[in-house]
Amino acid sequence: MDADRTAWEQRSVVRVIAPVEPRKLAKVPFVELADGRLQGVVSSGSDIERVYVSSITAGSLAMSCSTNNNRPCGALHGYACKHVRLLADEAILQYGLDRVARYLRVEADPATGLNLNGPVERTPAAVVFSRFLRHLAYLEVPDSTEPLAELHWFPAMGAVR
Repeated sequence: MDADRTAWEQRSVVRVIAPVEPRKLAKVPFVELADGRLQGVVSSGSDIERVYVSSITAGSLAMSCSTNNNRPCGALHGYACKHVRLLADEAILQYGLDRVARYLRVEADPATGLNLNGPVERTPAAVVFSRFLRHLAYLEVPDSTEPLAELHWFPAMGAVR
C-alpha cells in the first residue's frame, strides 16, 4: 500500500451518516429514500412475526402498505395508515424534515410535519423487503478493514473522482 494514503482511503466501507435525531429501531427497523420513494419496513403492532412494507412515492404522494408477503394493509384507504405515518415520522428522525420534504417534493410545515394525502398505489413489497434483509445480513458481518467479496465491483476509494 502507498504510505501516503490516509487511513480512510484504506477502508473497505463507507462511513454511515448519523441520524438527525436518535430513533428506536423496534417499530421501524428500516427506512430509506430510494427508487423515487420513501420506503421501509414497519413492525406490526398486533403480531410480532408480521412486518409491513410501506412507501410514499415522490411527487404524487401515492401510498402503499402491505405485509412482506403482499397482503394489503386494511387501514390504507386514501389517507395514511399508521404504518405509513410511522415510516414518515422515522424518516424525519433519520434524515430531517427538510430532506424528506425535498425528496418527496412537498411543502413541509415544521409545526405539523408532512401532509400525507395521496392516492393508494399498490407496489410489490419484495424489493424493499429483500433490501431490508440484505441490510440485516450486513449487521452480522464482523468488523474488518478487508474488502467484502460480494462488494468487489465497487471502485476502490479515491479511484474515481
